[in-house]
Order: sequence, then C-alpha cells, then structure tokens
Amino acid sequence: MLHEIIIAGFGGQGILSAGRLLAYAGMLDDKEVSFLPSYGPEMRGGTANCMVVISDSAIASPVLNSCSAMIVMNNPSLEKFESWLKPGGILITDSSLVQNKIKRTDIKTFELPATQYALDADNKAYSNIFLLGKLIKETGCVKVESFEKALYNILPEKKHYMIPEEMAVLKAGMDY
Repeated sequence: MLHEIIIAGFGGQGILSAGRLLAYAGMLDDKEVSFLPSYGPEMRGGTANCMVVISDSAIASPVLNSCSAMIVMNNPSLEKFESWLKPGGILITDSSLVQNKIKRTDIKTFELPATQYALDADNKAYSNIFLLGKLIKETGCVKVESFEKALYNILPEKKHYMIPEEMAVLKAGMDY
C-alpha cells in the first residue's frame, strides 16, 4: 500500500494542518510516513501545499514528482498540480473556490463545496476536514479512528471540545 498525496491551496485554508493530521494518523496506523510542507513567504493568502506519503514500506524521498491522490482548494493549485496526478488517481476539489474546468479524463474527480459547507457550519476551519473525509473514504489511506486520535494529539487541549464536531464534519465529507 502506497499513498502519495498532495494537498494544495492558499495559506490560511488549513493546507499544512491537513497534511500534518494525515501524516500523524498514518503513524498511528503503524505506517511509514513523510510530510513535506511548502508555503510562500506571504503565508496567509499566499500559496501553500504539502506532500504526504503513507506507505507499508520505507519511503525513499518525501519529495513527489507525481501523486496518487490530491486535494485542491484553489484555481492556481489546480493549474499547477493537475498534471502531477497519476492516471487513475483521485482529485478532490473545493468546488466553492475552484471554478476552473478539470482537464483530465483519466482520473477520478470529486467536487465538494467545502468552503460553503464550512461557512454554513459557522466555522471556516472545517473546509479542509470536509475534504479530508472524502480523501480518507476514497483512498483508505488512514483509519478514521487514527484520524480522531491524531486530532487529540495535535490540537491543543483547550480545543479538544471541538473534536466531536470535527469528526462529524469528517464523516459528512466521507458521505458527500
């Protein structure tokens, strides 16, 4: 089992947090993991992406030239990374913000209105969790239970009260 994942969007959308949570959940599943964040000097509002590899065997490099799955949360990221997706790969977009047409026909695509969902839930931080739910459902890259444990390990204790709601958002993304 090898999952090579790119998550990309604007700074402030929780791109790096999503990757970190995914990598931590992979560690809890006793998998080999790597997490490589990348962001522009502007941070919030600038570009951000991360590469996450989850594998049963050793990972040679955290740097990806292609991937098996991708979450894209803005148009510039779709333009930059769509060609990196391997044939048969999975592309998940935030259709609230990504209006560009997907050019590839050799991949599975899922367009979820993640930002609108988060705004309706009155917490814009939920958009990345909503999209991660779909990624986890479609790839099986980590166990849901491990993701929940990752939230408890990564989030500061003062924010643990939010975890049940975050898990509900994750499941809503899985079911979308």
